[in-house]
Amino acid sequence: QVQLVESGGRSVQAGGSLSLICAVSKQTDRPYDMAWFRQVPGKEREFVAYINWDGARSLYSDSAKGRFTISRDDAKRNTYLQMTGLKPEDTALYFCAAGLPPLYLNNRYSQQRVYAHWGQGTQVTVSS
Repeated sequence: QVQLVESGGRSVQAGGSLSLICAVSKQTDRPYDMAWFRQVPGKEREFVAYINWDGARSLYSDSAKGRFTISRDDAKRNTYLQMTGLKPEDTALYFCAAGLPPLYLNNRYSQQRVYAHWGQGTQVTVSS
């Protein structure tokens, strides 16, 4: 069973930066596409960023584009989300997810249901 553990979430001031890490618990027998989602209490979980299995393709939500960068280091089994220019509306519980590729086809990458594995989340709070 693939287990994902997120870390790096904390409280920051608006305009600040933060880097989240998603660690995969063990070597997998196949490569996964990875993504970050976020959720605010009472709202649907929303897509933030996606990276395909070999790191060649990354895609972002409109709110993340230009401010957030997703990357991966498979030697360390880590996926990262670097966030800059943080805004109070970025406050949320951030989840990483893993799914079997290729998820970029037909824009499936932004859909929760295509990801088989999820972490427990890490809280990001941005104060004004």
